[in-house]
Order: sequence, then structure tokens, then C-alpha cells
Amino acid sequence: MTVLAVIGVLALLIFVHELGHFMAARLQGIHVNRFSIGFGPILWKFQGPQTEYALRAIPLGGFVGFPDEDPESAIPANDPDLLSNRPVLDRAIVISAGVIANMIFAYLVFVVQFGSIGVPDAFVLKPGVFIPEVLPDTPASVAGVKAGDVIVAANNERLSDRETVQNDLIKIIQASRTNPVDLTIQRFDQEIDISVTPEINPEGNAVIGVKLIPNGSVTYRRPTGPVEVLTEAAREFQEKTQLVANGMFALLTNFSSMADQVGSPVKIVEQGAGLAKTDGRSLFPFAAIISINLAIINILPLPALDGGQLAFLLIEALRGKPLPTRLQESVMQTGIFLLLGLGVFLIIRDTTQLEVLQNLRQ
Repeated sequence: MTVLAVIGVLALLIFVHELGHFMAARLQGIHVNRFSIGFGPILWKFQGPQTEYALRAIPLGGFVGFPDEDPESAIPANDPDLLSNRPVLDRAIVISAGVIANMIFAYLVFVVQFGSIGVPDAFVLKPGVFIPEVLPDTPASVAGVKAGDVIVAANNERLSDRETVQNDLIKIIQASRTNPVDLTIQRFDQEIDISVTPEINPEGNAVIGVKLIPNGSVTYRRPTGPVEVLTEAAREFQEKTQLVANGMFALLTNFSSMADQVGSPVKIVEQGAGLAKTDGRSLFPFAAIISINLAIINILPLPALDGGQLAFLLIEALRGKPLPTRLQESVMQTGIFLLLGLGVFLIIRDTTQLEVLQNLRQ
């Protein structure tokens, strides 16, 4: 059920994104002839007065179709309510509406979370050390340690729940020097034994290549009222948006070393299912963060993304006329080809790395 819940969350985020485009067009009186969730063969469809609504077999995206792109459309090419005949500003609103919808949705997720579960009250320490990040090409990553793991024991010594517990673990690692350190890792609801051989850094210290913070969980209390819910939701939304933006900037400026941090829908579902299995409340921040990710990725000025289309509109506004249609189509088709290629590669990579498949090999 956790996997289905995560897939449902992803489908909802896609629906919200496409609904943003759809509503921005319809509210401006722009013709829309298709609203589809997913790609590939149609599983279900309904023909409305103006728009065909469809659910397709491959739930990895969606699209809003306009008569401008349909050669069989009976609407005259000079109709003022065709998207291509609208001013640049009207088209920019339609294109950017999906991103705006995802950002609004992320904020509303936090509002629902704090309104139903409560607002954060205190951080309760638990035994062990939490790993928020594993650096690539380090002893820990080679040994199979993953971000989100909790180290609960090192060399058969159970770790405490003190605030300084990460210092205790660092002392054990440094004392081992280049000898293997036997770590007991808690991953979701199971414990895994992993042996990691430290390396010596330029400062002469033994390291394994992970970031460490105390392990624990947040407790919640009932909000004092709607104002506190809205305020806390805004604070959390701002914090998570900044976190995602910083991560995206680091990825774009140092892609070679951050490439293993990029995940396909397979990896997203696996991680989300793990979070949901551990604590169902985690689906709230998971949905919000993925929604923010979807918004920021789509606003990047890359071909085949909303940001790429906005870049074309900006050029059109500056030139006073659009770029040649064939040039735009060539750029967009190249972008689609590259994105599909990257997507297939990531799906294959992440599928082969699934815990279930790894267990079958053992």
C-alpha cells in the first residue's frame, strides 16, 4: 500500500501541474482540446463540450493540448482565442501556471499537515547517528551506505542518544585508521551490517565520507489557531524551497560529482515508500518537496520544459517577433530526445539498484 500511496502522490502532483496550465488557459478564454494525465495508450477518456479528458497507461507525466497543435482541428487558424494568437503575456501566464500551481500546492500541503497533525514542538533524540548525505566515490558510498540511513552501532558498540553521539562515532572511525569499521545500519525497519574501510584525508584524519547529525524525531502539538498554522506552513515552505533550490544549484554547477543524487521516478517511489512505511506522516513533507522540485525543474530554461518555452517568449518579446517555427521545433525536439534518454537511463539504473533486486542477487 505504501508504494501505491507514493504513486498516488506523484500522480496528484502531475495532475496539479497540468491543472494549472489548463485553468490558466480556460480562465482567459483560450481553447484547450486535450487534458491528459500520463502518456501512451488511453485507458479512459471523456469528451467534454470543448476538451477531451484522458488517463493514459504510462503515469510519468501529462500534458494539456491546444488546437494550435492539432492539424485536424476545425478552429480557424486566425481565431483570436487560439493560444498562438494571444499576446506574449497571456501565453506566459499559461506556460508558467503549472509551476505556480505546484508551489501553491506545496504550501497547502504544509497547511494541511500542521492543521491536522500539529505544529513542530520539540526534537526528541534517539540512539544512533543519522546520515543526511553520503559523498560520492567515498568508502561509505562504495560500501553501500545511503543517505537516510541511521548508524546504530560501530564495531559492536551500540551508539547512545546523546547530542554528542556523532563525536563518539567519529572517534571510533579515526581510531580505526585504515582498518575496516563494522557498522550496523538501520534502514527503514531493518538492521544491516556493513563494513567500511576509512581513508585518510589531506589533514591526516580517517574519514568514510558521510555527514553526521544526531538521530531523532520531531514531536508535534496542537496549533494555537489558524494564524499559527499559516505562519508555520509559510516558514516550512520557505525553508524547503531554499533547500531544494540550493540542491538544484549545486547539481547544475557540479553535475559530475552530484550525478548519483539524481533519481528517476523509480527511485522517488522507492524512497517515498520507505518513508511512508516508517512514518505515514512523512508523506506530507515528501509530497511538498517533490512538488517544489517539480516546479523548480520545470522553470529551468531548458528545451521541452516550461522554462524553455518561457525563454522563447522572452526572445519574442525582445525581438518583436517569434523565432522561426522550424528552429523552435528543432530545439524542442532535441530537448525532448535528451530528456527521454536521461529518463530511460535513470530508470534502468535505479531499477537495477532496488533493494529487492539486490537481495535476490545475494
